[in-house]
Amino acid sequence: MKTPEECENMTDIRAEIDQLDRQIIALLGQRFAYVKAASKFKTSETSVKAPERFQAMLEQRRVWAEAEGLNADAIEKLYRDLVSHFIDEEMKHWQQSRAEQPPLDI
Repeated sequence: MKTPEECENMTDIRAEIDQLDRQIIALLGQRFAYVKAASKFKTSETSVKAPERFQAMLEQRRVWAEAEGLNADAIEKLYRDLVSHFIDEEMKHWQQSRAEQPPLDI
């Protein structure tokens, strides 16, 4: 991978950006796998949504964004949208796994 300073033209720049985006998308896929795995530890819809954790996560991403010289508002929006989608998917996964469990004998 070339550094930005090593790029000699727009073709180089675009190739490096494409490579980074591919890595980012692969990492998002890994993140999603953890989200789905987390559903087995959740006991309720509230625990899937985890509003306090969601807010704390957004605040931490803002700090990280600022440390990287990025716009914290833009990064928060990106993560708010991304994680909201993942929560919806986790909820589907959680509900499906609950439906597949045999009923308890009482």
